[in-house]
Amino acid sequence: MPTGKVKWYNPEKGFGFLTRDDGVEVFVHSSALPSGTSELRAGQRVEFGIVDSRKGPQALQLRLLEAPPSVAANIAKHSRKKPDELIPIMEDLVKLLDGLSDVYRRGKHPDAKEAKQVASLLRKVAEDIEA
Repeated sequence: MPTGKVKWYNPEKGFGFLTRDDGVEVFVHSSALPSGTSELRAGQRVEFGIVDSRKGPQALQLRLLEAPPSVAANIAKHSRKKPDELIPIMEDLVKLLDGLSDVYRRGKHPDAKEAKQVASLLRKVAEDIEA
């Protein structure tokens, strides 16, 4: 059975992609996950069967080779940034939010894709501030 790593996986949509050890990308659907598993984490090592579908290789019967990192491991791995490293991030964030406020001033909402990207960025910055 081939092995590889999770490239990305979206539990809300129920699918993602794996990268085999030889570099080939493989589609993975939630139906291929082991019983009791609802999500995969990027970088997690897996083993899986492959079937060629109309849209390319698809993973079947996925097996986890390593458990997803624990919350404690993530906190330990996420070290606090130095204040001078946060300055350019904050300056860019102010510019981004200023542009976004212009959209609201025109009586509109940002498109869904942009809104999702901004929200994701804000969550990441919040993690850096709280660390």
